[in-house]
Amino acid sequence: MSKRFYSLDVLRGLAIAIMLVVDAPPDKIYPLLEHAPWQGLTIADLAFPMFAFAMGTSAAISMSRREPSTKRIFKRAAILFALGFFLNVLPSICAGEIFFGNLRLFGVLQRLAITYAAAIFIVKIFRHDLEILIAAFALLIVSSAGFHLYAPENPFDQMHNLSGFVDWTFPTANHIYTPTHDPEGLYGAIAGTASVLFGFLAGKILLYNSTSLKKFFLLATAGVAMLIAGGLWTNFDIVSKNLWTAPFALINAGIDLILLALLVKFVDNQSPKKFSQPLCALGKNPLFFFMANNVVLTILFSINVGDTNLYMQIYRHTTQGIFSTELDATLFCLLWCMMWLLPAEIFSKLNVTIKL
Repeated sequence: MSKRFYSLDVLRGLAIAIMLVVDAPPDKIYPLLEHAPWQGLTIADLAFPMFAFAMGTSAAISMSRREPSTKRIFKRAAILFALGFFLNVLPSICAGEIFFGNLRLFGVLQRLAITYAAAIFIVKIFRHDLEILIAAFALLIVSSAGFHLYAPENPFDQMHNLSGFVDWTFPTANHIYTPTHDPEGLYGAIAGTASVLFGFLAGKILLYNSTSLKKFFLLATAGVAMLIAGGLWTNFDIVSKNLWTAPFALINAGIDLILLALLVKFVDNQSPKKFSQPLCALGKNPLFFFMANNVVLTILFSINVGDTNLYMQIYRHTTQGIFSTELDATLFCLLWCMMWLLPAEIFSKLNVTIKL
């Protein structure tokens, strides 16, 4: 199968574009573009699960051509984990000192590595779509049950929950993002794997030998079902990216399925239209641009200029002071995101694909 699904490229590109905006704030931006502090859902909270979902979709398409060996699965997971760890080490390198005693172990790429490997092994064991769907929900049930069994009175207390307990056990308090928990910690990978599996099943729909209209209907129907399931699950669990709770995974999967349905309807079976081409170009090399963005940001923040760093100096001489603080910072984030569209378009025109 050589057909390219532009819908998937655009979905990945959208996920990365949101990440680019979310990672770039030089000052206070609009709350909708910031992660919810503990529970709730904002635009920023859509990016990571959207990319995990798209990774599953991409895996389904890739496996339709060739099933990866165990060695290949572990190799890719190891590369992703190592790249994520490198991003954690980079600020220390730029500062000229590395102290492993308090270096963070997990992160976005590390979570993707773990959930990718777990999901692919599950798919290799459970071949049928219904079995994979049951496995995904089983993971959500296990994740949810763990919270309630650990702290029946208040399962999702910010200071005392199972995810935080696991973080303190491994990799221990000195190697996590906050004193209480790590938003990309180990326990959240259980429900995170379900997110990848939902994406895998969406990929199977894309592969169906049927019309775009039928694929649109199947994806949209599945999306609505996921939203309903996630809404019902909120009677038991909170919606939290920090903990990657079951309703968080389901609601995000529902949104992703509906977005993918719309993209299948309006983007697939043709060259990308003008409105989707920038995201399509970004989505052809998503992990590369995620890495490049983080490396460039880290370097700019490490270069001292005057009373601040080079990144803040760029902000001061561009959008700062034009309107309000929130609008100035948000405009700067949008410009920062747009800056990456040019190299993405060049890569797309040259058919350059960097696989990570």
